[in-house]
Amino acid sequence: MRLEFIYLIDFQKMSFIESVRNRARLNPKRIVLPEGTEERTLRAADIILEEGIAHILLLGDPAEIRENALRWGLQNIHKAVCINPADHPRKASFAQMLYEIRKNKGLTLEQASKLVEDPLYLATLLIKNGDADGEVAGANNATGDVLRPAFQVVKTQPGISAVSGAFIMIVPNKQFGDDGILVFADCAVNPDPSVRELAETAIASAQTAQSIAGIEARVAMLSFSTKGSAKHEKADKVIEATRLAKEMNPALQIDGELQADAAIVEAIGMKKAPGSAIAGKANVLVFPSLESGNIAYKLVQRLANAEAIGPVLQGMAAPINDLSRGCSVEDIVNLVAITVNQANGTV
Repeated sequence: MRLEFIYLIDFQKMSFIESVRNRARLNPKRIVLPEGTEERTLRAADIILEEGIAHILLLGDPAEIRENALRWGLQNIHKAVCINPADHPRKASFAQMLYEIRKNKGLTLEQASKLVEDPLYLATLLIKNGDADGEVAGANNATGDVLRPAFQVVKTQPGISAVSGAFIMIVPNKQFGDDGILVFADCAVNPDPSVRELAETAIASAQTAQSIAGIEARVAMLSFSTKGSAKHEKADKVIEATRLAKEMNPALQIDGELQADAAIVEAIGMKKAPGSAIAGKANVLVFPSLESGNIAYKLVQRLANAEAIGPVLQGMAAPINDLSRGCSVEDIVNLVAITVNQANGTV
């Protein structure tokens, strides 16, 4: 029985990931991989190019990339665009671009000229200049090093001030979410979001549900209260964030404040929030704080044997996603496919 249960989860994950890859193949985007000489990254790039998931830009010494591809028997790396951060035709113009972006923060042109040799900065400048649609990095770099240039150069989507991190949760019980698929946010970035930041997270998470999971978002703004069942400033914050999210995006299917059971169990939703189009049917859960979101996804992952795919960075002007330094080749392929879907879903 236990083996059958594990097989069910693995099959659900496989089906979800394959659907993500298939949608990426329909409209592959240009994804830059700053760690272009790293073995797992190169092996992933070879698979991505073979399967047509994305067009790949590799940053690194082209001679080293070719040598490594030959050593590891990679057949498709010649299809990638290879750019040497230390020496490429637009180095001076990119240095000028970075200087203009950061001069008000005290960056000098000399400092910018050095920074553009950093593949993580060059990757974001390629996106900013319209030469790439997204970035995946982190196999060799810490999260802070990946995200710092992203925040400085690419910045956030228009009208969005907060970046958040979402997990795609695949649970064995298909009665929850959309056939067992839900989006949890914010589980990775913002410890104590403001009303506006909660509203922005709701809007960004709905976009993630559509572009990555391929589901029509039904957003529940979670609290310890349902429709005034408890009176507290923390519940009021969620109520106000729900109102603001509706104002910012009138087409958004959203309701709050809702307790978790009222959000995902139809019978409880009908009892606690009669008349709500979301209660009992939510597939996007927005948590009131990072601690609640992080705790929730880990509990669901462990106690329900759910798959947690992410975190997917939300709210950036272009999709930039961070890998674990312990990632596998398959992890990189999958995150590139997710990034392509984000790029296709960006408005």
